[in-house]
Amino acid sequence: MQRNATFDPPEYVRWEADPQLIAEYRDRLDSDPDRAAIIRDMDERTLLDLYGGLLRFRLHDYALKRWVRRGVISKAWLGTGEEAVTVGNVHALDRERDIVAPMIRNAGACHEMGMPLEGLFAGYLGTTDSPSRGFDLHVGDLAKGVIQPISHVGEMVPVCTGMGLAFRRRGEPRVALTWIGDGATKTTAVHEGLNLAGVLRVPAIFVLQNNQVALGTTLEQHQLDGFDGWAEMYGLHGLGADGNNVLDVYAATRLAANHARAGQGAVLLIVETFRMGGHATHDEAEARRTFPPALFDHWGRRDPIGLYEEYLVQYQDVERDRLAEIERGIATEIDEAADRALESRAARMPEGREAEWAGISAGVRQPGLAARLR
Repeated sequence: MQRNATFDPPEYVRWEADPQLIAEYRDRLDSDPDRAAIIRDMDERTLLDLYGGLLRFRLHDYALKRWVRRGVISKAWLGTGEEAVTVGNVHALDRERDIVAPMIRNAGACHEMGMPLEGLFAGYLGTTDSPSRGFDLHVGDLAKGVIQPISHVGEMVPVCTGMGLAFRRRGEPRVALTWIGDGATKTTAVHEGLNLAGVLRVPAIFVLQNNQVALGTTLEQHQLDGFDGWAEMYGLHGLGADGNNVLDVYAATRLAANHARAGQGAVLLIVETFRMGGHATHDEAEARRTFPPALFDHWGRRDPIGLYEEYLVQYQDVERDRLAEIERGIATEIDEAADRALESRAARMPEGREAEWAGISAGVRQPGLAARLR
């Protein structure tokens, strides 16, 4: 893809394909017969749809960064460097019947499940035509199989356990999937939800997205000895994947979904990746001061889009011009969606009282801090 010095991390701007990493990318896919069989069955359209999903995610992040720099919004929560996890997970599901509960950093799940990009941009603007009607920038659409998350990390684990239980009780061959950051593993809801999912053997997939950092706390500062024993601890089926290899994530998720859909219980899928920025756009410089340059260098050489491009060209005989054409189309799609969202902002901002939930917010309305300081 075209590198962008304004919006890409410096490691991506100067990214070049490392032959050893490309070979490791392919070898990873060949190392497990079950995964290799899944990938062999993928046709070119499926492979290129994955590529389009990765680009859509990255370019959506570009657009949000552009808005921050122009002062349209104050900050944005991005998934740069982690795109392969979300896109690989979602594309491996049955998007006509399965459900997902994304974290805010898994925004790519929303558009890859079929939500319009314009709605995601409107969610950041808080307009009445956003999926949440301006109540919250966390968005979802049950009609598209996307459960709107809340900002309390880890809380969607028991929610998806409950959804999986409902599927099982109704005899529906459906799967619920959610993501857990490594930092969220320290919350009560995650432990309670995983335990219940194991006990009840629900058809759910929990993706432990280890991006090495919990806000500003490194993995070594909050977790001892990694997560390898967690699946066994909760009685879950355990799988792992390279979080920067979209095909490995796709194949692992397909295996997990088959396992859960067959009534064999919930799955914990552990993926290793890294967020190439701060917790949000406001602290990207702080992240660079806090974490060692070697960490950014290691993961920067493993750009999930760059690696997948080289795999497609070298091992699937896809022409680079074909990839460039896909990128141009998605760039246009992103720009047009962002422009439409901005056009509606002036006419569709909610009144203050419209942003309250009837019967809930009204009953607890209190004067703001400024009023109390008079």
